[in-house]
Amino acid sequence: MARPSTSPTVSVNSLPHHALRPPPHPHPPGTPSGSARQRFWRRFRGKDRRRVGWRASVRAIAFSSWLNVLIFALPIAWASHFKEWAHGLTFAMCFLTIMALERLFDWGGEQLAMYCGEDLGDLIVITLNNAVEATLAIILLVRCELKLLQSTIVGVVLLHLLLIPGTAFLTGGARVWEQQLHPHRSQLNHTLLTVGVLALTVPAAFFAAVDSGTDGVGPSDALRHDFLRMGRGFAVILLVIYVCSRFYLHDPPGEGNALQPHPDIPPEALRKERELEEAEPEVNPGACLVLLVITVALMGVTAEFLVDSIEFVREAANIQEEWFGIVLLPIVSFSADGAVALVYFARQALRSFFGKPEPPENLAEARAIDLSIQFLLFWMPFVTLLGWWLDKPLSMLFDLFEVTLLVGACFLVNYVTADAKTNWAEGSILISFYAMIGLSAWYYTGQPEVRLMNACESIAAALVNGVGPEE
Repeated sequence: MARPSTSPTVSVNSLPHHALRPPPHPHPPGTPSGSARQRFWRRFRGKDRRRVGWRASVRAIAFSSWLNVLIFALPIAWASHFKEWAHGLTFAMCFLTIMALERLFDWGGEQLAMYCGEDLGDLIVITLNNAVEATLAIILLVRCELKLLQSTIVGVVLLHLLLIPGTAFLTGGARVWEQQLHPHRSQLNHTLLTVGVLALTVPAAFFAAVDSGTDGVGPSDALRHDFLRMGRGFAVILLVIYVCSRFYLHDPPGEGNALQPHPDIPPEALRKERELEEAEPEVNPGACLVLLVITVALMGVTAEFLVDSIEFVREAANIQEEWFGIVLLPIVSFSADGAVALVYFARQALRSFFGKPEPPENLAEARAIDLSIQFLLFWMPFVTLLGWWLDKPLSMLFDLFEVTLLVGACFLVNYVTADAKTNWAEGSILISFYAMIGLSAWYYTGQPEVRLMNACESIAAALVNGVGPEE
């Protein structure tokens, strides 16, 4: 059996010296800023690549993944919903359909990234990976299940902060001493993640400080109105922060820096960028955009049917709403990526068993952390403002237990990635903490006062209907 590597830079040292430096900017300082846009549009239109026709694009889409066979579950899922067949059948067919659609999302984003570059392509892939969770969040908002929506937001962030990167660190670092992270992005991610979590601690601390009203009558409509205005202001601020961070990452100060690699980019990341430039996409950019528009439409409808049918699971199994939102719904939304990852890990295990393992990867896969940051700083504020427009009383007052989980996860992830390096042991720690959260959420019934503050009707009507603390 081959001895595991003890250095993450073995393969890097074999590179020629010039390969360890970012490529010089194609335009010298002082060139007009429009040159970066011209280079982008030239790349996006595939001027320097092999032209891919529409017939070849459709064929590539059809055979892009073995999960595409599950798309045949879509008509069964829709028929089961409209004909009111068994809830279990509707849930199962919607689940399989979402797996196929989510995989098409990912594949389409990867193809589009070849036309946009590694930097902007990552943003596209991250946004598409969050599309399923964002769709579920919007559906829950329209249905005015605000407390479940908040639990789902927390669950999505925890899933992408702990379980997914933990699994990636564990499996990716099993044969190397340690893996590298992009230091420039890691430093900014620490700040973005922290401010996103702190934005939820402020309303929770405010609510705890007023002790549910100094007059002793508990939450009131006036107090809830204050939290709504506070949350909408926070949402605007968080959106500004996220937009500013994207400009800083993709168009940093200085002439000719737009969409260029950072000077401190790890050699492995630089090699990935060059491979992306040389790779030949299987579809044309127009087909990519059409694919994404169609899958978004199908995803929205199917996800709504899934939410309708999944209620029977919670009622039949007597599952607490907290565990349902924090654990079950986020895992359902991640099912496609999970299935692909399981097949990939099984294939790698078989190759290692037969003595033909692939070379270990020295660059850690931490894109899931970017997904959680986008969900905190973009999708959560977006849903909050959308609730304002739809007249849904969604605020940023979250359950204190959920906020505490986010603070703990933020602290642990920032600590693990502080040195821009990671290993399989740290991956196992992230997974273990997620298991602790899942175990505790199973028994947690929720904070009654926060549930009352998130009721769609008035506080008095909610108390009459049995929402909130029982006194």
